[in-house]
Amino acid sequence: MIDVHQHLWPEAFVDRLRARREPPYLDGWTLHCTTEVPYEVDPAAHELGKRAAIEQDAGTALAAVSLSSPLGVEELGDADLLAAWHEGAAEFPKPFRAWASVDLREPDVAGLEDLLDNGFLGLQLPAHVLTTPAGWEAQGELLRAVERQGKPILVHPGKARSTEAPGWWAPVVDYTTQLQAAWWAWHAFGGRRSFPELRLCFVAAAGLAPVHHERLTARGGRLGTIDPNLYVDTSSYGPQGIDAVARVLGIDQVVHGTDRPYADAADLRQGDAATAVIRHDNPYRLLFGAGSATPERGVQ
Repeated sequence: MIDVHQHLWPEAFVDRLRARREPPYLDGWTLHCTTEVPYEVDPAAHELGKRAAIEQDAGTALAAVSLSSPLGVEELGDADLLAAWHEGAAEFPKPFRAWASVDLREPDVAGLEDLLDNGFLGLQLPAHVLTTPAGWEAQGELLRAVERQGKPILVHPGKARSTEAPGWWAPVVDYTTQLQAAWWAWHAFGGRRSFPELRLCFVAAAGLAPVHHERLTARGGRLGTIDPNLYVDTSSYGPQGIDAVARVLGIDQVVHGTDRPYADAADLRQGDAATAVIRHDNPYRLLFGAGSATPERGVQ
């Protein structure tokens, strides 16, 4: 089994968050962000030994972990915090491997390429900077670098907009809105024409954006043919949501992602064959490309 979407904080990253005095920062294990209510982090969720044991019990061959983009680290200009993430994540034991992130204020393309050359799976980008065609165009240099390396992009929710709402508001409203906008902006930008070989995955089923294809058609748009290099992950959704998305995109574009420790794997009720494809074959193609030799299921 391959899980393309998890979060696990290295010890040095936690220490750096505690050293900060402005959001995002940790006060003990209470996380303070600019646009979300304080959140009580479970220390066990980022205890490496406990997390490794969970993956062993689940039969996970590879768990792809990433920076928590809602913290806004990519736009802080805190080089030490970003370095603490990459240096710590690079030392994670199997089955963990990591997505790279960049300082979006001054992207270091050469630094990103070095990370990708040294074990990082691909690049994670926050969805809130990709919600317009111009947003995708602005990241063109990074997208070209990742495409040259034959690596994928993970589109993950970024900073929420407001704290004037219940605690569930940001994940349910802000995050899904960002993902939907980024999905449609990619299509409006004509991303596939500009980046014909780039593999992308939108987490959380792209906020169920593909389900709106009928409304797109009713308003004069067109989804087009199935794009074999465009994926969505299953995180935070169950059988109803994933079945609806799979009916539009096809089962081959759905990949297993849990968002652990904030959510867990769900029974998608797709049957044994489809479940095996979602949990192994599809994520392998996303991470390593269709031309890569696919190992036996359960083998990294």
